[in-house]
Amino acid sequence: MLPTDSALVLFSGGQDSTTCLAWALKNYARVETIGFDYGQRHAVELTVRPQLLQSLRAHSAGWDARLGEDHMIDLSLISAISQTAMTHDIAIETQANGLPNTFVPGRNLLFMTVAATVAYRRGLTVLVGGMCETDFSGYPDCRDDTMKALQVALNLGMDTRIKLETPLMWRDKKQTWELAEELGGQVLVDLIRSGTHTCYLGERGALHDWGYGCGTCPACALRARGYHQFVGAEV
Repeated sequence: MLPTDSALVLFSGGQDSTTCLAWALKNYARVETIGFDYGQRHAVELTVRPQLLQSLRAHSAGWDARLGEDHMIDLSLISAISQTAMTHDIAIETQANGLPNTFVPGRNLLFMTVAATVAYRRGLTVLVGGMCETDFSGYPDCRDDTMKALQVALNLGMDTRIKLETPLMWRDKKQTWELAEELGGQVLVDLIRSGTHTCYLGERGALHDWGYGCGTCPACALRARGYHQFVGAEV
């Protein structure tokens, strides 16, 4: 029996957000998606989103019935006010503060705020995001404490009881692959492997066993290592 709560999933077209969308489709009676064009340096994720949504609909009649509207939001102002390796053509490196320059300050905070605004208008009661602080690049806006504090702030500011769910928060990438298999079997694992995009450099040439990508950026390294652990291959 599905709960009556309805969810809005932050869906980028990457591995984590696709797994979270499948999780939401298993757990909520009504699910909508939201994506953001924030002037990212490589927008490959945005180009794969429509096909991923169609493939998830085709996965089962139940998922098709529960998956509703997709919302694409222009947040290009993020690129205009930031100078990061995700929004500008600069090399990936560690900053003086110890964070990688792939960190986009305020991005997840703004994403969640905009998503909460859309959820308010649409009557949706849960926000679902792929934030994780187990296998991640140290981004402070992916931490559990950040999400908990943001949930409080959003609900105080809008007089709501919206819940922020982060199904991957305490899962490493191996466990994220395992969750995908649990949710949708090998079909979903294969879809995530070949249909999603995570690479920071936007590389979508050769298909590796773990998916598309350059194989060397931090996102690819995490994804590949987790996949190899998942299938029991040598890392």
